[in-house]
Amino acid sequence: MAAEGKVKTILVSQPAPPKDKSPYHEIQTKYKVKVDFRPFIHVEGLSASEFRKQRIHILEHTAVIFTSRHAVDHFFRLCEETRVVVPETMKYFCISEAVAYYMQNYMVYRKRKIFFGKQRFSDLVDVLKKHKQENFLLPCSDIYKESMPEAMEEAGLRFSVGIFYKTVASDLSDLADIKYDMLVFFSPSGISSLFKNFPKFKQNGTRIAAFGPSTAKAISDAGLRLDVPAPTTDSPSMSKAIEEYIKKANK
Repeated sequence: MAAEGKVKTILVSQPAPPKDKSPYHEIQTKYKVKVDFRPFIHVEGLSASEFRKQRIHILEHTAVIFTSRHAVDHFFRLCEETRVVVPETMKYFCISEAVAYYMQNYMVYRKRKIFFGKQRFSDLVDVLKKHKQENFLLPCSDIYKESMPEAMEEAGLRFSVGIFYKTVASDLSDLADIKYDMLVFFSPSGISSLFKNFPKFKQNGTRIAAFGPSTAKAISDAGLRLDVPAPTTDSPSMSKAIEEYIKKANK
């Protein structure tokens, strides 16, 4: 049974975006609601000793796949900490052009062999297929999509998955006495963080919004009620789904 009452305060479990690019800023102004941002999870790099336990030898690979800026940062950090000198012949395959350009923080871009996809991993696999002779390394978080190695296996690629960093719950203890009308989640890790910080959390009248099927499943598995699902046919984005909900709830 859905909760009733107006939505006046919203907590989005992500870092605050720039105001000029944020649809949430428009919602805040248009509907006179308060929207706060707070990451429920953050990334921590593995130590050199933790990484070595995986017995992954970076130099046995001829190509590296980067699916995020975090992966870039922690790959080069661990190379430095484990004294691995990456040869100039190493090839890099990035999930997007933005991630590819981010690599300029670590190398002279034009002197390296760098390839990129269009944002989805399935697009990147099409690029990888053209380089089947390579032995790929996929640096990941401890929580990664199983569909990535599965897609690479189906494509007949040689690869290793390496954990270079981990996703951990942020400390939210300062929010203990603050109540929001709506909580917005984007990953199962966010739900885990909620209960790690507040084991006795009761939803009651709090509305919960979630993006993606895996997040929706985590909410259901936790015994919570999902009030605002996204994406849907009418609401392709989380912000659009929230706006549509507010329109009805705040009449």
